[in-house]
Amino acid sequence: MGASLFTKSSFLGACLFSFFTFCLLLDPALCITRHYKFHIKLKNVTRLCHTKSLVTVNGKFPGPRITAREGDQLLIKVVNHVQNNISLHWHGIRQLQSGWADGPAYITQCPIQTAQTYVYNYTIIGQRGTLWWHAHVSWLRSTLYGPIIILPKIGVPYPFAKPYKEVPIIFGEWFNADTEAIINQALQTGGGPNVSEAYTINGLPGPLYNCSAKDTFKLKVKPGKTYMLRLINAALNDELFFSIANHTLTVVEVDAVYVKPFETETVLITPGQTTNVLLKTKPNFPNATFFMTARPYVTGLGTFDNSTVAGILQYEASLSLSIKHLPLFKPALPPLNDTAYATNFTNKLRSLASANFPANVPQKVDKQFFFTVGLGTNPCPQNQTCQGPNGTMFAASVNNVSFEMPTTALLQSHFFSQSQGVYTSDFPVIPIIRFNYTGNPPNNTMVSNGTKVVVLNFNTSVELIMQDTSILGAESHPLHLHGFNFYVVGQGFGNFDRNKDPAKFNLVDPVERNTVGVPSGGWVAIRFLADNPGVWFMHCHLEVHTSWGLKMAWVVLDGKLPNQKLLPPPADLPKC
Repeated sequence: MGASLFTKSSFLGACLFSFFTFCLLLDPALCITRHYKFHIKLKNVTRLCHTKSLVTVNGKFPGPRITAREGDQLLIKVVNHVQNNISLHWHGIRQLQSGWADGPAYITQCPIQTAQTYVYNYTIIGQRGTLWWHAHVSWLRSTLYGPIIILPKIGVPYPFAKPYKEVPIIFGEWFNADTEAIINQALQTGGGPNVSEAYTINGLPGPLYNCSAKDTFKLKVKPGKTYMLRLINAALNDELFFSIANHTLTVVEVDAVYVKPFETETVLITPGQTTNVLLKTKPNFPNATFFMTARPYVTGLGTFDNSTVAGILQYEASLSLSIKHLPLFKPALPPLNDTAYATNFTNKLRSLASANFPANVPQKVDKQFFFTVGLGTNPCPQNQTCQGPNGTMFAASVNNVSFEMPTTALLQSHFFSQSQGVYTSDFPVIPIIRFNYTGNPPNNTMVSNGTKVVVLNFNTSVELIMQDTSILGAESHPLHLHGFNFYVVGQGFGNFDRNKDPAKFNLVDPVERNTVGVPSGGWVAIRFLADNPGVWFMHCHLEVHTSWGLKMAWVVLDGKLPNQKLLPPPADLPKC
């Protein structure tokens, strides 16, 4: 029953072995335990006429697809054959009571060292849609990433007409240099890191780059059909606009949660986010081919990869025609800094809020938090020249705390009550120093540094306001919360006004997701229920900002019932 989800090619490409153990659920649908084996190994890959050795899973770039159904258990054995420390994160999976499988290095686990193995063991509970997996240590996710496709339970339909075909489209970046060397140099000098040479669609840069025409993703479609494109932004540092020439897309899901469908010419997708769109092809062969392109949405002051990745939408014809002689249409993407378009797009996202897919927005709030997010500086070490602002080192922070990564995993320290010397529970719940967050920045741009967490009792309902700051320039920040989905109940520009803005919150059908963009020069309000015991990372999904310290962690204490407690760690949990 479940084995039919795999074609022969995807089966071989996704894992070296796979067998199914059936279990009877209470509903009483059948679930499957799916076994994957991920070998982390080096592979020579050529793009833009440049060959480099990439860290890959099973020699594939991008990595293999994981396919499962809601309710399935996944056992993914990771074997590390490279010199780098490795950890993998299953982005967007709730990990209910299975925090040991979440994956961020030094948060829920120590990384998997060379020649070591670890089995990620988790069950998909109450989720269906598109998610993804990626490395969660340093910048290794530049090549270690792949889709997670979660199908509904057997017999449960989509809340829209079933598409003719489903196609994952994952955006990434190509760097000619080693990304570990890039970020290490940036952290040593205190300056900004070098940017990528190209963006990619399913690992391919496309014909708009030099020496890349043969490395082009082509989506071959039939006339009069509906295709579901499962979009994933795996790029390290760039939000992206995406469009297909002369075609309209219908958004039906974000971050593995169905939304009220709406049509759009262009999709905005930040790093970490997923978006499912329906593409209805033209009723007859159009005698043309069409570019599908993506380029960045830019709000910051720093350098960025100002290039465009292109794939080709190609119709299958009943007659043998040469597409070389067909006209090729290009889409018109919004300007690079089109914040008005970005805001209009995000404002259209609404939960279904139906009987089958309710929007369980916390109506009552137990704890309120106000976090500023943005850039700052650290002093330059003595006897060193630094390349950050005015000779300092770039830093980033939440409530002016730049997170210092521990050398012992926080979850282990919490579970075994050994937090002393590892972390403190005094993370500021509001800014220690208040200022005009989106006005003229303060003269002192220095941040504090520490490993601080917020501790929550089980089932606490949380409202969190995240406020961008203009320190070193206003900029949008895609914030990802591990272990939870949250509801985006409000957003706006300027400084959040506690007296006026909550009256405009949407508590009926706000979009539910796991990654949200804090608007440049603005704020976003989210609500979630702390119903998942463990230690949960929250960080900017612009990897450079995470490297500079724009991250923190929540500790959710056990509840009283057995199903409200974090389970003990597995025997093969990696050691630091």
